Amino acid sequence: MKLFVVICLVSVLLFGADENKKILEKVINVEKLKDEKAKKSLSDWVNEKFGLTPYRPNYLLPFGYTTHNYKEWTPTDGTYKNYEAELQVSLKLAFKKNLLGLGETWYGAYSQRSFWQFYIKSSPFRESNYNPELFVTFPLGSKEYYGLKSITAGYSHLSNGQGNIEETDNASLYPSLHNRSRSLNTLFIKAASQQGPVLLDLKFWIPFGNLDDNPDIMDYYGYGRIKAFYFYKKHLFTAMARLNPLKQKGAVELTYSHPGYLEGVYWYIKLFSGYGESLIDYNDKLTKLSIGFAFSR
Repeated sequence: MKLFVVICLVSVLLFGADENKKILEKVINVEKLKDEKAKKSLSDWVNEKFGLTPYRPNYLLPFGYTTHNYKEWTPTDGTYKNYEAELQVSLKLAFKKNLLGLGETWYGAYSQRSFWQFYIKSSPFRESNYNPELFVTFPLGSKEYYGLKSITAGYSHLSNGQGNIEETDNASLYPSLHNRSRSLNTLFIKAASQQGPVLLDLKFWIPFGNLDDNPDIMDYYGYGRIKAFYFYKKHLFTAMARLNPLKQKGAVELTYSHPGYLEGVYWYIKLFSGYGESLIDYNDKLTKLSIGFAFSR
């Protein structure tokens, strides 16, 4: 019943937003305004030009099934199930262009993934990961570079926003609570290339800063990954792989999306296997299949 309600609400909201925009475009006459600055502001508002654009896929996956129950790090009023909902919000903003005279674009981005134990009593969020980033992209786009289209360099902070109770005076009062703090700061460089309908994204990173809460996290996340995008008609297939060859640990992720019945909504399927699906369980290997809807690709 909960799942049905969520799907209905998302559909109504999206359909309503689309209809509202069509109504605005019909009834608001921008051209009659004499104030040119007001005309531009109103036109941008009607056409939803606010600068923020999708970064990673934005999705709501009402059902995800994994191979075993999730570990409980805090007391709950119901045992965590091996099926849950998942959602991601990811946006970027291009705040400066051509600062160095190289045609580059400077970005700020924010992504948040939440893992929602929707099917147990009180429906708690098992884990949320927050990922602000700053980066710059240098375009290339020349055949001389063997299909290489751009180079990106930047900074990423990944955290679950939790504190370390083991370092507080109250730790002895809550012996059942564990250290839930997880974080990772990295500097990264990424190269994007294209061969027809196939895009390749090769990314490397190095950690810096304090890793006391998760000192072995790089054993599981590794230092790089490769991701491929394949466009076939209206279909989009992606495949991601990351590996720490010294520790023989990593992960693979496959996704598939296709336009749905509503404009801007896609059917979305995601299969993940390996380590690091979420920060709290970065060293716990699992295989998970999720299905739902994406609102960007």
